[in-house]
Amino acid sequence: MSIIPTISSGTAGPLGVQHLPRLWQKASLDAAGKLHPDYPAAGAGFDQMTLDALSIDRQAFLDYVAAEKPNYVACEAWCQANGNADAGAIAAHNAAVDGYNHDDDTRNGILSSVGLPTDAGILDAVNLNNLEDWNDFHGAEITG
Repeated sequence: MSIIPTISSGTAGPLGVQHLPRLWQKASLDAAGKLHPDYPAAGAGFDQMTLDALSIDRQAFLDYVAAEKPNYVACEAWCQANGNADAGAIAAHNAAVDGYNHDDDTRNGILSSVGLPTDAGILDAVNLNNLEDWNDFHGAEITG
């Protein structure tokens, strides 16, 4: 069984880092062999932005999650101990996540695939990705 992650990139845990809960969920699912194949454990977009903001090496993060299978709070503690949880870097990262917009082709493709018109007024990647995840989850897990 493969699972489509549905934690939003706009979600932050106690440390305040947006997208880190989603990255933890994807890496955890991947380590357990349960991540849906359309989703990377740690990709180039928000995943890498989050790791860079914390000064965490991608492979070190994935290796830690695979070996320790931490709960979320333990994962945050590891990130604090092994990276840089500077408040300014976290604020800049969160602003970058909030401010990221997909290109028109990506945005229009997502809106079309979920059944919304391209003039729906949704521009930000966080909400577009949420809609896409929820739609994919419904298609694969509920009706599939």
